Amino acid sequence: MGYRFEKITDKKGIELFHSFQADLYKNNPVWIPPFRFEIENIFDPSENSFFQTGECERFIMFNDHDIPVARFSLMNQPERDAVLQPKMGGLGFLELVNDQNVMNSIIGFASDWHSERGYSAFRGPINFGENDNFWGLLVENFEEEPIYGMHYHHAYYKKLIEATGAERLDDHWSYRRDFDQPLPERLVKITDRIEDRLNVEIRPVDFKNPEKDAEAIRNIYNRAWADQDIVDREQEFTELTRETVMEMVDQMKRIVINDSVLIASIDGVPASFVVSIPDLNQVSKATGGRMHWWQIPRLFLLKRNARRLRTLVFGTLPEYRKKGLEALVFIRGIQMTKAACPSLEYLEGAWVSEKNWLMQRSLEALGCYHHKTHRTYKWEF
Repeated sequence: MGYRFEKITDKKGIELFHSFQADLYKNNPVWIPPFRFEIENIFDPSENSFFQTGECERFIMFNDHDIPVARFSLMNQPERDAVLQPKMGGLGFLELVNDQNVMNSIIGFASDWHSERGYSAFRGPINFGENDNFWGLLVENFEEEPIYGMHYHHAYYKKLIEATGAERLDDHWSYRRDFDQPLPERLVKITDRIEDRLNVEIRPVDFKNPEKDAEAIRNIYNRAWADQDIVDREQEFTELTRETVMEMVDQMKRIVINDSVLIASIDGVPASFVVSIPDLNQVSKATGGRMHWWQIPRLFLLKRNARRLRTLVFGTLPEYRKKGLEALVFIRGIQMTKAACPSLEYLEGAWVSEKNWLMQRSLEALGCYHHKTHRTYKWEF
């Protein structure tokens, strides 16, 4: 059987890109469509700064009966890709029917695309952006709904991908903690003492005047992620810019539960932070992934009736690690957020590297447990 690959260049192709995915999962009760406008922003050069230094194209794949059988995107960021060994481009937003020939043809097409651009390897599934959202293949726990920003996939994808000769590049784990589960009493007492001993002040970010707090978060993040205990995780780090942080804060202030975005200061100096947001998939599920002006009130109501919370990002200055500050910030975040939004059922902390044993131990000490895995593969040709 022959296949045809069509690059998406118009509204008809965009519609098919989304409807093909919806058709694949229409009988799956736990799949939730991502917000369509967020996916489209990734592929819009006016919205995604990665286009300034990289390239991204997306495709629909048809069989010889002109029936769509797959969709995907191909991408590169030459400067960022060069830190990888070997230099690797990317394959992302992959969806396909359960057919090994289709998967093999996609990998062949992707190999040719990257070879034409001077690459001999690529990885995927990845996003044309940072790795906090829409990254990795779900390979564990297909029974629960996906939380905001995390992929859900059919279970057969793993088998199809691995049959192409793909190598496992890395795994990232999602941790869950139920809000009705009591916090470990011993840990609470320890962190209470840490709070007094280190003269820690923990407070919500001031979203009415966010510039100062946004800059504090940016400084902590850049120092924390540039100097990590797990050294091989530093290779893809890129500094957050002021513009990126302010854009993030502007987007969050409409929907965030204030007590879920915290800054901890020691002797008045910002030293740690955590950013968690309500699960926007609750809204996306109700709207079919679309967001019209008359549906915007649903986002505001989410502050009061959210059932799930996702931790997006956190960080602690290197000099304050291993002193219990991270545990203190997480405990206060759990306590304060639950008090502000009693409807919350559980917290999901996504994207913890399999290599980051320090974070794993910290989360497990808090009563969190590993419940999902997203895997990234690499192909060399």
